[in-house]
Amino acid sequence: MLRNNRCGELNEGNIGDSTTLAGWVTNSRDLGGLHFVDLRDRSGVIQLLFTPEREKLHARSSDLNLEDVIKVKGEIIERGEDNINPKLDTGTIELEVEEMEILNSADNLPFNPSDGLSVNENTRLKYRYLDLRRDRMKGNIELRHRAFKLIRDYFDEQGFWEVETPVLTKSTPEGARDFLVPSRLHHGKFYALPQSPQLFKQLFMIGGFEKYFQIVKCFRDEDLRADRQPEFTQLDLEMSFVDEEDVIDLIEGMVQKVFDEILGLGVDLPLNRMTYDE
Repeated sequence: MLRNNRCGELNEGNIGDSTTLAGWVTNSRDLGGLHFVDLRDRSGVIQLLFTPEREKLHARSSDLNLEDVIKVKGEIIERGEDNINPKLDTGTIELEVEEMEILNSADNLPFNPSDGLSVNENTRLKYRYLDLRRDRMKGNIELRHRAFKLIRDYFDEQGFWEVETPVLTKSTPEGARDFLVPSRLHHGKFYALPQSPQLFKQLFMIGGFEKYFQIVKCFRDEDLRADRQPEFTQLDLEMSFVDEEDVIDLIEGMVQKVFDEILGLGVDLPLNRMTYDE
């Protein structure tokens, strides 16, 4: 391992520890000879301290560019009272750097992922690797991960099996056009990408699996609209020997679990229902 700790996981209990960190240079400040650098990884940010006593190291730190990838070794020390940053989980400590290795240098950036400024969407997509470093994007990906994990745990507790279904399959009549993939081995023949796993999950029920679910990619060759795109992810499930109340109760329980545990909204059950006439 290049590191033995992650930046955002250190705290006052680590004061006096020697540790090695790796991450991206997020900010840099030179204050009266003391040079401060904010180092970021997925877990968070910690401040690095470069002192004039280590002359060569101090000079090298002044040449760091934003988003340079570095590895540093040093001792965790307590920040002075005037230097505490309440916005950071690590705001009461810093790493006094004793060694530094530049793992990868960054060129001039088309935009700074840390400054929070609005960026043209075409620029964001062109430099997607930078866009994904922004806090908002990282938060979206983390939220998606947590929601998926919670959904999987919930359905496992309810006795469901998660089963993957084929992506290359036969074209079947559904509500939209299929995306087609030419076959290399069978000239003139095509696979279709699934619009949904509908036929496969019905096979599972006939096969006696009883409870199936899957977080699955679906593909539909449709024109783009505000609520439509060619590729999307859906929660797909099927059950045997149930009626509509069983289905409603199951999904309400999932919605409650996800909204309560991830968003802290405190959803009450049963959810309000609209009648057919409404």
